[in-house]
Amino acid sequence: MPCRANILVTELFDTELIGEGALPSYEHAHRHLVQENCEAVPHRATVYAQLVESRRMWSWNKLFPVHVQTSLGEQVIVPPLELERCPGAPSVYDIQLNQVSPADFTALSDVLPMFSVDFSKQVSSSAACHSKQFEPLVSGRAQVVLSWWDIEMDPEGKIKCTMAPFWAHSDPEGLQWRDHWMQCVYFLSQEEPVIQGSALCLVAHHDDYCVWYSLWRTRSHSSPVCLFISWPSPEKNGGDLHQVRPVCDCQAHLLWNRPRFGELNDQDRTDQYVQALGTVLKPDSICLSVSDGSLLPMLAWHLGAKQVFTVECSAASHRLMKKIFKANHLEEKINIIEKRPELLTPADLGGEKVSLLLGEPFFTTSLLPWHNLYFWYVRTAVDQHLVPSAIVMPQAASLHAMVVEFRDLWRIRSPCGDCEGFDVHIMDDMVKRALDFRESREAEPHPLWEYPCRSLSEPQRILTFDFGQLVPQQPVRAEGSIELRRPGRSHGAVLWMDYHLTPDSTVSTGLLRPAGDKGDCCWNPHCKQAVYFFSTSLDPRVPLSSPQSVTYTVEFHPHTGDITMDFRLSDDLGSVH
Repeated sequence: MPCRANILVTELFDTELIGEGALPSYEHAHRHLVQENCEAVPHRATVYAQLVESRRMWSWNKLFPVHVQTSLGEQVIVPPLELERCPGAPSVYDIQLNQVSPADFTALSDVLPMFSVDFSKQVSSSAACHSKQFEPLVSGRAQVVLSWWDIEMDPEGKIKCTMAPFWAHSDPEGLQWRDHWMQCVYFLSQEEPVIQGSALCLVAHHDDYCVWYSLWRTRSHSSPVCLFISWPSPEKNGGDLHQVRPVCDCQAHLLWNRPRFGELNDQDRTDQYVQALGTVLKPDSICLSVSDGSLLPMLAWHLGAKQVFTVECSAASHRLMKKIFKANHLEEKINIIEKRPELLTPADLGGEKVSLLLGEPFFTTSLLPWHNLYFWYVRTAVDQHLVPSAIVMPQAASLHAMVVEFRDLWRIRSPCGDCEGFDVHIMDDMVKRALDFRESREAEPHPLWEYPCRSLSEPQRILTFDFGQLVPQQPVRAEGSIELRRPGRSHGAVLWMDYHLTPDSTVSTGLLRPAGDKGDCCWNPHCKQAVYFFSTSLDPRVPLSSPQSVTYTVEFHPHTGDITMDFRLSDDLGSVH
């Protein structure tokens, strides 16, 4: 550059504001690239926070006691003390907070502006903290901090872009949908009781890339901070607010993501497994459980299995489950085998043959719903260790599909065209060519509880996988059509797996109940569903056609475990788009 610039234009933000390196980037620019009194666009950012109590969101961070009804009465599976005391994962949980019902949380504070960054002035990437004193609106248990930011594009603040959720938005009806910038959920290291009207201090800490929060009590209105009430302890310098970033020391938060915590804490789901187990377990059952970090082995033991083995492929998962078993006095009763299931030997099972093979199934490496079909491969690999009359639970799985119209998610695949007077067709064409190379013919995972949609068809079973049999050698192919029952723009097909534990019990990773009269869908919040976008219906400039059905070809490839698919819209004249 021949001279320093006097205008700095950037887009360096993520949901957390600073997670993509905004602070060090601005710091470098002010030191080396721009004039002292430059103008930055955007001009300023402000981070907001709200302290809440929410059992639902807290269940994404801690393992709750699990209640098991047995013939001998209720048994309670408790988390180890180490897990209860752990401050949790240091990373933010970014979600579409507008899809969390207000009934799922209680606001303990007003929305608090925590700190601002003026991008036209020198920016520091050094660690800092910002405190805000407040009086709780109601008494309750402080558990979660909801956070978001807004940016003022100009010095006068006339042009503003906000990430505020609908209850904190100045114009909820004019809310702009976004998927790159969402809202943040932060978990306090420990839940703490708060009393209405008793002053507290919420503190936002940040380093160069991350933000986290802590809660402090106050001595008085004139002397703010005196007592720290959430781990880790501050540096010992007279109650200074500076604090190290919390780090998981129990392993659970490193092995289980937030939806997995929610899934393990879902008592209704646990009850379904308990009831199904009760119908297949016998007093002489030798059980082998194969799922990552699962509670199934403890359920089987409490329900009366003679012997229980569980396979954990990783050393970290082995250590975690050993702690959980020990906290429940089961370390001598449940045998943990640390190896891949296909490498099991008779000696690993103490010379016993397995009469009940169990799986949720759940594996941490799974991204798409059918990736958990790894359980079928495990069942095939351990067939030599099963008695001839062995029961496999789940007994089968089925792949389902449904055509939907998304409220907003279609936008991530829609061409931009003209944007604010700029022609970006060249970018649209480049993206389309990249998608057509491969991704336009693949499904991608999305947690659809965050992305509302309407069903335009009934759910349809596409493929069935019988776990009573070995994985076949030849591909399994299905062709057919899905009739559209409701008017709307067919944006894509949603696919998910159902696991049939017994003939009378099915656990779904997709729809939790039939769609309503208007097609509104309720999705399993602990799982990601697969979405196959119909490229022909994603451009809003294209007139809405009236397809009558969607034809499909879906094929399961046993040698790779992949499922390939093709969906096409068909009108009443039989033509395909």
